[in-house]
Amino acid sequence: MTDQLTTIVIGSDHAGLGLKNVIKQTLLAQGLAVIDVGTEGPDSCDYPDFAHKACAAVIGGDVRFGILVCGTGIGMSMVANRYADIRCALLHDTTGARLTRAHNDANMIALGARMTGEEVALDIVKVFLNTPYEGGRHARRVQKINPAEGAKS
Repeated sequence: MTDQLTTIVIGSDHAGLGLKNVIKQTLLAQGLAVIDVGTEGPDSCDYPDFAHKACAAVIGGDVRFGILVCGTGIGMSMVANRYADIRCALLHDTTGARLTRAHNDANMIALGARMTGEEVALDIVKVFLNTPYEGGRHARRVQKINPAEGAKS
């Protein structure tokens, strides 16, 4: 089993491949381990296949955080949020990255390679990975995200 605090899972479809590779290389250069669940080439492929694999790594406890990249980030985030134990935020800026960790205890992010430039994406990843969850008043709200985990009025 990998060290979940220093290992990140990352996945993309063909549209997100370039940005995924930039993020992956940056994480590796920072001394983090990366589990890359694909895709590996530019041929058209289906984003849900890679989102499911990345979610499995987070749910299985192999990693704490995951990064998903497709053309807009929308499809990947939709797939990821089908899982009760995943809280995936579609991000476009560092403010969202900071708040989704601090307030929502997000464990995955989705980025759009056609929507977000490389430098902004790298800043988003850095802020996301380095922002702690605040807990406190936010814990009650996070518990209510999944009805099976106590969303009662």
